[in-house]
Amino acid sequence: MREISVKEVENVVSSLCIKANKILPEDLKYCIEKSVNNEDLPLAKSINENLVKNLSAAQSMDIPICQDTGMAIIFIEIGQDVHFVDGNLNDAINAGVAKGYTEGFLRKSIVSDPLRRANTGDNTPAIIHTSIVPGNKVKITVAPKGFGSENMSKLKMLTPAATPDDIVDYVVSVVKEAGSNPCPPMVLGVGIGGDFEGCAILAKKALCRPVSKRHPDEFYRNLEEKMLKRINELGIGPQGFGGNTTALAVNIEYGPTHIAGLPVSVNVGCHVTRHASQTI
Repeated sequence: MREISVKEVENVVSSLCIKANKILPEDLKYCIEKSVNNEDLPLAKSINENLVKNLSAAQSMDIPICQDTGMAIIFIEIGQDVHFVDGNLNDAINAGVAKGYTEGFLRKSIVSDPLRRANTGDNTPAIIHTSIVPGNKVKITVAPKGFGSENMSKLKMLTPAATPDDIVDYVVSVVKEAGSNPCPPMVLGVGIGGDFEGCAILAKKALCRPVSKRHPDEFYRNLEEKMLKRINELGIGPQGFGGNTTALAVNIEYGPTHIAGLPVSVNVGCHVTRHASQTI
């Protein structure tokens, strides 16, 4: 049994909050750079060029990529041979978020009550998803989620009679309805299966998969490609001003479901679909 102090978890979460908000994953940055040459319209090309400049400016000036530094979404994979000591794990994760957002001068956007709207002042509490895995290591992924894109996300309970084309149509309809609101070009996380809440978590996990990695299952890989093609044919384009690049990538995650159901969720990410990971 390996002992890990929750203080170490706190420090890792803190540094990942800052890193994820300031440095975009290299493969996503490459997609944005590549999209410049995919545009025929001068305005679309110019917008994508400015997005690339923004990424470089954020890194060189050591400031957040986007002013919406998001709600802190934490995925923590805990080896079953790990024993946490020196305190409560969830408290440590939230302390790490508070530390990262305060010391990193990141915008604090969380309210304690959805209707009375009092800001908590430190961007906590985080949304924490834990899973138990083999081994004696702990992998922590921090995925700050801005709400311009989050607000455009949707979930639908389809019936088992729905075909793959019906699922594609639904995903495309979500993007069409969203229009310019999620600051395209977007990254789409699509969850298929599970139940009501499990389907949404699958979609959120999909957004944390590198955009350079296509689905290992050829059936779902082809579905990702079909969705991406259909979405980019909408012509919404960068920031909604028209163009060829409405989405940069579509990532699908699936899971077992009930014989009577077929949940599908679409978690929309803007071009700043941030995440950073570290293993302890």
